[in-house]
Amino acid sequence: MVKTLEEAIAEVASLPDADQEQIGRRLLSHIEKLRRLREELDKGARSLDAGKGRKFSIEEFIQQKTR
Repeated sequence: MVKTLEEAIAEVASLPDADQEQIGRRLLSHIEKLRRLREELDKGARSLDAGKGRKFSIEEFIQQKTR
């Protein structure tokens, strides 16, 4: 385990149980969000590798988002 994470866990261990539980839930939620993002990025990279990419226009994107 990375030293910084070990230090953080040691600090959390000194907190009351309720605080530990809340921090644990938040950490797991954050990890799950990162995992889903990684999956989406990998999916996009595979799509590009398979030649399924399309031309991207930043101007069109901005227009779509500001409508």
